[in-house]
Amino acid sequence: MKAAIRGLYAVTPDITDTRELEAKVEAALLGGAALVQYRNKTADARLRSLQADALRTLCRAHGVPIIINDHVELATTLDVDGLHLGKEDGLLPQARARLGADKLLGASCYDQLDSAVAAVQAGADYVAFGSFFPSTVKPGAVRAPLALLRNAKRELSVPIVAIGGITPDNAAQVIAAGADAVAVISALFSAPDIRAVAERFKKIFETTLQT
Repeated sequence: MKAAIRGLYAVTPDITDTRELEAKVEAALLGGAALVQYRNKTADARLRSLQADALRTLCRAHGVPIIINDHVELATTLDVDGLHLGKEDGLLPQARARLGADKLLGASCYDQLDSAVAAVQAGADYVAFGSFFPSTVKPGAVRAPLALLRNAKRELSVPIVAIGGITPDNAAQVIAAGADAVAVISALFSAPDIRAVAERFKKIFETTLQT
């Protein structure tokens, strides 16, 4: 059974020290992160494999799914819970064929609803839109309007993830507009107290969905 896409979706920063990365991710998990995506754009293949394997063990100990960004070979070799692809990272039908039907497949769709519709038709289990706010990770990223989330909610039957500059101060806006999950890097992993920030995001979901 595939995991639900809902809540805080913790996306890892580029960190070469695997023990430091594990400590940061564990703090996020203890604070209530519902999913973890291993993303490292600077690591070589050996380090990616080492870090992804370590995080797989950690996430399974906490009962939280782990998803690999970009690398279908790594995702299948380690038998993680899923794969996330951007528009330059590969074709969704081929990725679905490699992963099998029981793994999660996500797709970045930026500010394009038509791309999201096509991604779902190609086998994506969830779609991600953004950037909704200025992002330090991708300062030049295209900006997506909040109305996109409302439109996507009406047209799509899969979970919707919001990404890009999301913080505890603005997360309620994207959740209220229709995001099932918020993908966060900097506001979470650059915080002095990662666990406390994760707890705050979890509380924001609870209170926003009650209103």
